[in-house]
Amino acid sequence: MLHRAIVRPPSENFADGLTTVDLGAPDFGMALEQHERYCEALVTCGLELTRLRPDPLYPDSTFVEDTALMLPKSAILTRPGAPSRDGEIVEMESVLQGFFPSLRRIQPPGTVDGGDICDAGPHWFIGVSARTNEEGARQLTGILAEAGFTSSRVDIRGVAGILHLKSGIAHVSDRKLVVIDSLAADPAFESWEIVPVDAGEEYAANCVSVNGRLLFPKGFPRLEARLRTLGERPLVLDMSEFQKMDGGLSCLSLRF
Repeated sequence: MLHRAIVRPPSENFADGLTTVDLGAPDFGMALEQHERYCEALVTCGLELTRLRPDPLYPDSTFVEDTALMLPKSAILTRPGAPSRDGEIVEMESVLQGFFPSLRRIQPPGTVDGGDICDAGPHWFIGVSARTNEEGARQLTGILAEAGFTSSRVDIRGVAGILHLKSGIAHVSDRKLVVIDSLAADPAFESWEIVPVDAGEEYAANCVSVNGRLLFPKGFPRLEARLRTLGERPLVLDMSEFQKMDGGLSCLSLRF
């Protein structure tokens, strides 16, 4: 069971953040509303929230997931692959020290974005991407092994249309993974039950399992129906303004 989540609303200069898509500038007021609905959904799922203040120094800082990885009794501070996000780690370190007596961290020249890391119970998938490099993946593999977790790497550097690994996969329950077609043949997933994603609904692969519910983006009815058929319980949220900035449901919180 998960008990807590750390969240940070977007700042007024949210539109100045990094994005690889061309969907127009986000509406700030609507982004705030969508973030609040997201926070309410986390509370509905039984989580107690730690709400950080907006940070205009870092327009991407609402995507707190990229700054740390949560283990059952500790946390790992990452080292985001975009240099403009380096300073986000400073405050997150002080916040996490309030919950854990010691923290591990990814060291230079390694880089890791939390969006590239998918934990599936005792096994973790590590995406090697434009943001998470081989050295960061190597360090993380070692830290996870020390904590008793297995892991496998998925190289997404040649996969079009996704920034992070979790742009294309999600662990929903047991041995089930939602996986987009361009990743489904990767050997890392061969022993898992794949929930396919229809063309045009790839964004919905970034869904989040929280205490028996599934946070799911609005507007993707075929995957939603497929997951309901499998016994999942989607809690549907509008994510339109965060999609414009390469953000998904998992990006907006650290859950532990």
